[in-house]
Amino acid sequence: MPTHVDTARAALAAARAARADELDRWLGSLLASGPGSADVALLAVGGHARRELTPGGDLDLVLVHRGHAGVADVADRIWYPVWDSGLRLDHSVRTVPEARMVARRDLKAALGLLSARLVAGERALADELRAAVLTDWRADAPTRLAELADLCRQRWETHGELAFLLEPDLKEARGGLRDVQVMRAVAASWTTSGPGNAVRAAHDLLLDIRHALHQVTGRSSDRLVLQEQDAVAHALGLRDPDVLQRATAEAARTIAYASAHTWHQVKRLTRTRKGVERRPVGDGAVEHDGEVVLARGADLDDPAIVPRVAAAAAQAGLPLAPATVARLADHATLPGTPWPAAARDALVSLLGAGPAAIGVWEALDQAGLIVRLLPGWERVRNRPQRNPVHRFTVDRHLVETAAGAAALTREVARPDLLLVGALLHDIGKGRPGDHSAAGAAITRDIGTRLGFPGDDVRVLETLVRHHLLLPETATRRDIHDPVTVRTVVAAVSEVPGRERETLDLLAALAVADGHATGPAAWGPWKAGLVADLARRAAAALSGGTPPPAPAVAPEHTGLARHDGAAVRVTGSRITISAPDRPGLLWRAAGVLALHRLDVKTARTVSTTPGGGTAVLDFTAVPDYGTPPDPAGLEADLRRMLADRLDVADRLDRRARSRRTRPGPAAPPPRVMIVDDASRTATVVEVRAHDRPGLLWRIGQALGSCGLHVLAARVDTLGAEAVDVFYVVDARGRPLDDPAALSTVRTRVLSALR
Repeated sequence: MPTHVDTARAALAAARAARADELDRWLGSLLASGPGSADVALLAVGGHARRELTPGGDLDLVLVHRGHAGVADVADRIWYPVWDSGLRLDHSVRTVPEARMVARRDLKAALGLLSARLVAGERALADELRAAVLTDWRADAPTRLAELADLCRQRWETHGELAFLLEPDLKEARGGLRDVQVMRAVAASWTTSGPGNAVRAAHDLLLDIRHALHQVTGRSSDRLVLQEQDAVAHALGLRDPDVLQRATAEAARTIAYASAHTWHQVKRLTRTRKGVERRPVGDGAVEHDGEVVLARGADLDDPAIVPRVAAAAAQAGLPLAPATVARLADHATLPGTPWPAAARDALVSLLGAGPAAIGVWEALDQAGLIVRLLPGWERVRNRPQRNPVHRFTVDRHLVETAAGAAALTREVARPDLLLVGALLHDIGKGRPGDHSAAGAAITRDIGTRLGFPGDDVRVLETLVRHHLLLPETATRRDIHDPVTVRTVVAAVSEVPGRERETLDLLAALAVADGHATGPAAWGPWKAGLVADLARRAAAALSGGTPPPAPAVAPEHTGLARHDGAAVRVTGSRITISAPDRPGLLWRAAGVLALHRLDVKTARTVSTTPGGGTAVLDFTAVPDYGTPPDPAGLEADLRRMLADRLDVADRLDRRARSRRTRPGPAAPPPRVMIVDDASRTATVVEVRAHDRPGLLWRIGQALGSCGLHVLAARVDTLGAEAVDVFYVVDARGRPLDDPAALSTVRTRVLSALR
């Protein structure tokens, strides 16, 4: 049964069709009302040509003739009655060669003539003009489409993105009606296909909104200003302006996404290519002609396949091919509750790609995958924020915040919690009551669904509950007052033992949230206050017990009793027991890199530095493709232990032969010497973007400083590595020379660049 909205929209469409028919009859009668109408054709361009003329729309007409001597009189008997009626008229009189020449010179004229429609007069003349314009358009496509792309970019810069504006221009903003007309013009060049069903439906909705706006205001403006939104919503049968804005945003995002894909296709098809390569970019994903597609044999039953392929695309800085997204949406198995670790890790890696993640996320969203992956997302999807401070809808703000947080992952010990906390910090908006409290409850459910351990879930809850704590306290309270600092300390102490970690996460989240909100929400003054308050709270928290040196899991300590060397490979778990010696950790890591294994975690312990037994416990997964043969891996590890494998030479040869494509820019690595963390060793903490052989490079740098790794804790969280090394010098002592410590930092940083 048709709804009130369906009825209202059908009435608007019927009104436009009736008006087009009425105008056609009237204009035809004007042409036929005098002599000289036999050798001319009256064409409509623009909205009337598409039968989309809204109440405030202009009438755009072209009178085409064959060198008709009396054509001026014919034009006058059409133009003057139109002007007398009060309609705004754009008009021209041309022969076919003249119109063709203008179209080749003026891009806007060409776009209009591509959709020209005969209103009255000689059809053969109209067909001749259309055929000539289309022929020129297709012949000149490389040049004209580049010109059209520049025109679109200028328009978007001027008018902004329709989906995220409080008062958008329905026609000219990015994702508006003009972009659908551009997509039709590109399709007319035979470069891409035309707009699909989803885009046509989105276009029709925006057209109805524009029609209602003209109707209720009596003006021709296409800007949907706030004071008119209630009346426009009522004219469309919608409940309130928020529903109108949400529907507008959804339609605009559909158009903007399709437009981006159109221009990506144009770029692919018009550039000079020597051939199309397929290059692996991740497990189950390959680059194909500038897009990421599923690899042959990709396992669609793997519950991590969707976030893994999305992360591979974002980390490579490439778009996901629409056909791949559609296939994933229709056939891929999604993670159950709780998510497997591989799926959670891939989600973190996707978010950690920074701005490159936004387009990939949008592709998943357009296919309906995000609301299936994250229950509760539907409530914030396209939700407007009626506040000029905010630049985006709620869901886009969350993704923008996570993308901004990716640049701050070096500032925190748990980049995975920062990225997921940023993604969820406003998830409670649209719920009754305080959105921070509501969001904390939702985050508890989502964090548990994602498979985070209980303490991590509680930290995520704390982040969402108190994500406004630092900026609001810093700007509304005296940060020099001890009571103010105690308030912050109490809030970050909700998870015992995680106080400093939580404080650092909240400080980074405040920065990312402020930047994603907009310039009015964040500036140097506010940033300085928040940083000062965080420093004061950190000082109040200092004096806690430093974390103990890492230890190997009890089930592997028995290996240390072997007199010689032992290697155990069980799935992704690799454990090595061997006589300790300098460079053992990074040589073992090098063997894993040779077998294209990406180290996710590493735990090491040495009974006596340089002379006892060391136990190395790795978790490593293939970069992509199938896992290596365990027997071959074990054999190479044993050859390395026996000094019969030159790991450095093999890795150098592979690096020279490997072709890599630069991905999105990652924040610079950080190397910190952690004071007072141990009395028996110097603690070196490294935070960097993960890449193949990272542990090998860090180990080489430490070895070049004459240091021995007494113990290590290596973790890869999404695409971010957080590695801690307990090192001693050749005498088994921690470093105390500032110059030596500076050298360690410099050499490790150099190895990471």
